Amino acid sequence: MKIINSLLIVAIFFIAIVSCNNKKTEVSDLDKLRNSNNTKSYPAVQMDSMQAINSITRQKVQELLDLSTLYLSGNRNTEIDTVIFSQMESYFHKPDSLTFRKLFRELDSLKVKSVKVNNLQVYKDSYKQDTLDFAKFNVEYFDDKNKSIGSFEKNAQYTLVSKPIKFKKEFKFYFVNFYSTPVKKDSTSTGVTR
Repeated sequence: MKIINSLLIVAIFFIAIVSCNNKKTEVSDLDKLRNSNNTKSYPAVQMDSMQAINSITRQKVQELLDLSTLYLSGNRNTEIDTVIFSQMESYFHKPDSLTFRKLFRELDSLKVKSVKVNNLQVYKDSYKQDTLDFAKFNVEYFDDKNKSIGSFEKNAQYTLVSKPIKFKKEFKFYFVNFYSTPVKKDSTSTGVTR
């Protein structure tokens, strides 16, 4: 019995020594971060030009509508309202006194306090020999209790103006018309094209 107990103790001792020597050296989280780079850890998301334009347009539409509801909730005659209004005008290529009339009338009549843009899609339309850029989107209005007033389909016409900066080709985004109806195509009959 003493021999079995002695062998058992020796075996346990041997297993303990072997397991202590086989420790795997794990890399700490700090070392992982220190030795990582973006190409391995965080794959870059690449968008094609249409996805990028769609994303930018969605962002600009949401920002303009947020600024509009913020402007309408104020007195419209304070310094901050003037700053908000001038910021809204900067979203347009050539703003004039009628630029916001339709938008403000709709938001005021429905007593809209917040807006959410959904299902935005950009598309091109041709009118005579020009190609026009449009965005079609659903906009959901909410009241002051954050209850949905309704969802409406809207359109906006935009343009991308080339602004080369230091050997880079960059574009500035501007709205031409907001909440506009798309320009109708020529009355050319549709049929077989050659």
